Amino acid sequence: MHDLDTSGDSELRIGSLFSGYGGLDLAVEHVFNATTVWFSELNEPVARVFSRHWPDAPNLGDITIIDWSQVEPVDILIGGFPCQDVSTVGKRAGLAPGTRSGLWAHMAAAIDALQPEWVVIENVRGVLSSPATRPPAERDDHERRNPGDATPDGATLRGMERDPWHLGDNSARPLRALGAVLGDLADLRLDARWIGLPASLVGAPHQRFRIFALARRTVSHPAGDGLIARRGDSRPGASEARDDRAVAPDHRLRAPRTGGLTEQESRVGDAVVAGRRTVQRWGRYADAIARWEHITGRPAPAPALLNDADGPRPAPAFVEWLMSLPTGWVTGTDQLTQNQQITALGNGVLPLHAVTALRTLQLPGRSGDL
Repeated sequence: MHDLDTSGDSELRIGSLFSGYGGLDLAVEHVFNATTVWFSELNEPVARVFSRHWPDAPNLGDITIIDWSQVEPVDILIGGFPCQDVSTVGKRAGLAPGTRSGLWAHMAAAIDALQPEWVVIENVRGVLSSPATRPPAERDDHERRNPGDATPDGATLRGMERDPWHLGDNSARPLRALGAVLGDLADLRLDARWIGLPASLVGAPHQRFRIFALARRTVSHPAGDGLIARRGDSRPGASEARDDRAVAPDHRLRAPRTGGLTEQESRVGDAVVAGRRTVQRWGRYADAIARWEHITGRPAPAPALLNDADGPRPAPAFVEWLMSLPTGWVTGTDQLTQNQQITALGNGVLPLHAVTALRTLQLPGRSGDL
């Protein structure tokens, strides 16, 4: 895997799929010094949350009907395809045609059409163990490729060393979801690395184990180096400070929405001792809460909403804080009900978690190879 180089003056452009509230976008924008220029989100209320934070990025809508030949090329394509069919708490239908997780095939089609330099993928732990089913390839004539008379007879086989794996043309070992994804990336001429990390590794007071994959193109785009040449073009509306800035060459401007991630990264690993009031309020959770308050730079909201009819329910503002999002990122709009806010937050990406995964994937020997 090539080292990540984002030292250029011009911003890279991100295309975002299965975007949700934009947690993965925040991480990729921060690590790559990039900007999301379009996104695809089918859930309209959640899409309005995304649009509130990326007002200039159009929503391409349903990924299954997008004509990729009409979509603006991007340098980085990102997405966390639906996890329902690969999650360990679901029915485990797997990565297969007709399933929601099978929408990965449409992301692969987007990669094939747009030819981005980088691809970033996020999903749940279940991609490691859930099955994957590939549809038959077009014009795949197994009998013609493997005629019966091509098999050696018994006399020929005598004296030959047996194959202890008995793989043959079709392995008896089932194809797993992550294996199918990595195989597709290889077919698309992308060099991929992956890693699984719990959110607690970055100081979060919960486990939330997730798989992240980072892939880069191994060969040049057939049309040439158009993306690299285009990055130097002045963009309409670009400020003088960005295109002709009289500052140090290693100075990199950050979008305001990702500014907090720099501070959060710097606080991970700091020694934190819970104060008396924190202990009184949170009991055995005091140390975890105090650590996350320190990393996020803001106090924990009340964890539950009290309702006489239904009893206590998780407070969306508290879940938002658990995801290290700025105050009101999801809850600061009346576009979603409280239940929709909880669902959106639960399905989203913790930005600091993804940042740490992407940084780690740049280091050789720290992750799984294709």
